[in-house]
Amino acid sequence: MDTAALPTQALARELIARRSITPDDAGCQALLAERLAPLGFQCETLVVNGVTNLWARRGTARPLVCFAGHTDVVPTGPVAAWQSDPFVPTLRDGCLYGRGAADMKSSLAAFVIAIEAFLAAHPGAPGSIALIITSDEEGPSVDGTAKIVERLAAAGETIDYCVVGEPSSVENLGDMIKNGRRGTLSGTLTVIGVQGHIAYPHLARNPIHLARAGHRRTGGTRSGTRATSTFRRPPGSAPTSTPEPAPTT
Repeated sequence: MDTAALPTQALARELIARRSITPDDAGCQALLAERLAPLGFQCETLVVNGVTNLWARRGTARPLVCFAGHTDVVPTGPVAAWQSDPFVPTLRDGCLYGRGAADMKSSLAAFVIAIEAFLAAHPGAPGSIALIITSDEEGPSVDGTAKIVERLAAAGETIDYCVVGEPSSVENLGDMIKNGRRGTLSGTLTVIGVQGHIAYPHLARNPIHLARAGHRRTGGTRSGTRATSTFRRPPGSAPTSTPEPAPTT
């Protein structure tokens, strides 16, 4: 393994070892705050209905670049079905295994290690850096990030750029960047047709056929709508190259 990745792996292991099944943070955010405070971050914990949220900011100037993520994980399911304990981080065949290794404790570790390295190299960099971390992403997602955003709005704080560390790669690390996040829209659609006789089908309007036409016009495929733009890096290109849009479903 690349030795440059070892600090990130070490912190990821510490996070994975904490049983933070949603909405329990299990001390993950305290661990992150311990690493951020010596760098000059002001860390604020906001607990809402059993959900733990962390707002950490360094600096007061703009632009404000924010890293967003979550410490909670989904339940493990039958532990016997795992090859190793889900809360005992295990390196196997060059991959780190454990609940949250992909979604998204390794990303949280990468946030912190990258920030430490950046500030060591650029201690006087302009602007500010912040992190929004919640333990309510895998659950109802009502007392997490939204509560922090409400607190920021009340204080007049504005985020200029935000990086979400959710795993979105397909084949290789960093081969996809998603602009936006998925969402849902619920409603009731009433399609009105015109009754008719089978002998005069041209005088009738079948509402099923009308609904199908509307479904096609809204981009209906497997997911119904296209809520995000997905960009895939062309094979062999550098990470900084301009990607081509790829179709989404």
